[in-house]
Amino acid sequence: MVAVAVRLSYEISARWRLTAERRAFRERIRLEAATMFAGGQDDGVVAERLRVGVRSVQRWRRSWQDGGRQALGSKGPASRPKLSRPLFAALEQELTQGPVAHGRLEQTWTLARIKLLIGHRFHKTLTLSTIAQMLRRNGWSHQVPAKRALERDEDAVTGWVKETWSQVEAPRRRSGPGSSSKTRPASR
Repeated sequence: MVAVAVRLSYEISARWRLTAERRAFRERIRLEAATMFAGGQDDGVVAERLRVGVRSVQRWRRSWQDGGRQALGSKGPASRPKLSRPLFAALEQELTQGPVAHGRLEQTWTLARIKLLIGHRFHKTLTLSTIAQMLRRNGWSHQVPAKRALERDEDAVTGWVKETWSQVEAPRRRSGPGSSSKTRPASR
């Protein structure tokens, strides 16, 4: 069984990154603050009307004074991706081939193996946590394959559970008056 990460829906993967809509919303708030700055509003009033912290408003005001409205505009995503879109698409193709296609005996991908694959294929060095974040942000999740013996006899297992397990399992206590005291079980 090849354990290949499964694509998650966009809604789940979007919670790990700031979406373009969310960046635009934040930019609108900052630009609205710039309009209030130009109108002579106090930092506390701006913070209260926009429902943001006073420290944020103070930081925005300094940026506005230094660079005007343009300084409050969005500058895009906070960080560039470690692998570009074409490289990540190539990595996805490599991962779907499975570890056996890359000379591994085991049929599961680990972060360490993915790190080696990225190093050999793309000549980049990434940390394990960076790889995990990158995969999660692109909608991948980890899975552990169910390990079952090839020789497993389901009929024998079912029979053992019905016959033997009922004898091994301790009988349940009868319900009756109990005690909440650990030190004096007989007390009520």
